[in-house]
Amino acid sequence: MDLNTETLIDVTALKPLLGQTDLLLVDCRFDLMQPDAGRQAFEQLHLAGAVYADVNQDLSDQSLTGLGRHPLPTPAHFAETLSRLGFRPEQAVVVYDQGNGAYAARLWWMLRWIGHRQVAVLNGGFQAAQKAGLPMTSGAVSVVPSQVLDLRGTTSSVLDYLALDQARQDPSWLLIDARGAERYRGDVEPIDPVAGHIPGAINRPFTQNLDSEQRFLPPAELRMQFQTLLGARSAEQVVHQCGSGITACHNLLAMTHAGLVGSKLFAPSWSGWISDPSRPISRGD
Repeated sequence: MDLNTETLIDVTALKPLLGQTDLLLVDCRFDLMQPDAGRQAFEQLHLAGAVYADVNQDLSDQSLTGLGRHPLPTPAHFAETLSRLGFRPEQAVVVYDQGNGAYAARLWWMLRWIGHRQVAVLNGGFQAAQKAGLPMTSGAVSVVPSQVLDLRGTTSSVLDYLALDQARQDPSWLLIDARGAERYRGDVEPIDPVAGHIPGAINRPFTQNLDSEQRFLPPAELRMQFQTLLGARSAEQVVHQCGSGITACHNLLAMTHAGLVGSKLFAPSWSGWISDPSRPISRGD
């Protein structure tokens, strides 16, 4: 199946694809403060044919330490998750969450990380699908596992601690923090034990990618906004981070949708950075 997109799909384009065997529909609804809420919402009501991927358990590997609140799984660990979801490499994948794409973007990025390009986020998410009257069903879903694949992640798309520390001090690179401004400044910190931001990072909250209906802004508008931040830099000189490597993927998706392809992810993000108290931190603007 060809989605005719590698970034976003709207409900009108998704509707005729529903029910086809070469489409995998994945529900990524989640709530950082209530980790079970997403799965409960899925079992209450979800798009017909969808399977559920949990941000904590499926899109992270909590056995890894020192890598933030949502440690990026190894490709082998991710392969096991994809098997449980019933994923086959010939399938196109559409992912959605409650609306704004904050969690769906993580799975979108992970699939691209292992080289799968036929993947898109449903623009407007579950909220838009429900409003459009797409078919829904309820209850838990039993999935027949697929073959476990031998996956390799694209190492050029992620930065480790050493590379991040070098990049943040190099003016030819741009480190973008996707958290809200009050968390970036360190005014409040509702989740992590230390407030502030990585020195050298600038702030662009991921919510700036969205319109009033929680849909992504048009590509031309996103391109103009990000190009203003980049200046003379290329997209390949941009690193995204947030609190734990989730909403950073939203900014990465927005840039890609705008035609600015090749930016990187620092997956441990702020929660990983502060796991070593010797690392410097900044507060304020």
